[in-house]
Amino acid sequence: MPVVMLVVGTRPEAIKMAPVALAIHSSAILSLHLCASGQHDEMLDQALSLFDLVPDSNLAVMTPSQTLNGLMQALLGRLDSVMAEVMPDLVVVHGDTATCFAASLAAFQRKVPVAHVEAGLRTGNIDSPWPEEAYRSMVARIARRHYAPTPSARDNLLHEQVAPGSILVTGNTVIDALMWMKDSLDAHGYRPWPDSPLARLRTGARRVLITGHRRENHGEGIRTICQAIAELAGRYPDTDFVYPVHLNPAIKDVAERELANLPNVHLTPPQDYRDFVWLMGGATLILTDSGGLQEEAPALGVPVLVMREHTERIDALDAGTVMLTGSASDAIVAVASRLLDTPEERQRIAQIPNPYGQGDAADKIVRDMESWLLSRRADVEARHG
Repeated sequence: MPVVMLVVGTRPEAIKMAPVALAIHSSAILSLHLCASGQHDEMLDQALSLFDLVPDSNLAVMTPSQTLNGLMQALLGRLDSVMAEVMPDLVVVHGDTATCFAASLAAFQRKVPVAHVEAGLRTGNIDSPWPEEAYRSMVARIARRHYAPTPSARDNLLHEQVAPGSILVTGNTVIDALMWMKDSLDAHGYRPWPDSPLARLRTGARRVLITGHRRENHGEGIRTICQAIAELAGRYPDTDFVYPVHLNPAIKDVAERELANLPNVHLTPPQDYRDFVWLMGGATLILTDSGGLQEEAPALGVPVLVMREHTERIDALDAGTVMLTGSASDAIVAVASRLLDTPEERQRIAQIPNPYGQGDAADKIVRDMESWLLSRRADVEARHG
């Protein structure tokens, strides 16, 4: 059976790749080796466990105060060792992380083909998001199979002269994961545990969910985002503002300094995916600088403000399910206030179809892997008689 080595490093990667891993497990043709780089450690394991997935190898690459170059060095060395042992027929990576790029490069240098899930996203600005825009562009030069979430992502790849036959438009696997988890929560009437910080949220209060952690927002960007949250919390005392704060001190220290004493701002540790889906499902509005939320929230009918200067999720921007504000506090406050004050506008946005698919991306991807690997194996056998 062809061995597919699926590599994940961060919590978002784990969530988005979990449906692919489960679909490979269900395949009668493929064998799975799940490799966790440990780029996120506890958060990664937590996310995988929700889908009953246990890594076959864990690289534990993170060290204190590690630079990107130090991380890349550790990733390449340890990934190379695992690939030498596993001898995969295909390495599957996701998105735009350091783990994604390192695994692609390590596989390429061992002449192992690479499949790229969530391929073709572009902002056109190599500095934003940084370093992710460069990583995803370089992976496109290496990958043999490109699983584009949308037609516009496919068009980006075609513009870069990627072979048309190597691209498949699949929708985004994050919608598969989201729908799987939401159905599970709804079926059980899920509520956070009484000792969870989420249990302090007021019953019946509106909820604004916030995430902010991108490297390009470190420093002044996070400070102005927190200033915007503080101003909004003062304007709307009947609304709970929930901010699961990234553990990075560049984020955590600023958020605690600016927001810790506001009664309707709830700074929590990072939440597991189950609780985060529960938060999303009950949100009136989401403020974020992340990528995945721009795809997930439209599936739940929740408007999204993107606190970045650029977004690679152009389909959501064009559809009108997300709005780009940048990180300036006055812009965030203005757009958020308009949406909080106008239920008709929120309802209009909620009715826009999600451009990222209906939740069947993983099945499309795995069926393509099966076909491509079997065809490749047949070609090799024919050449060698």
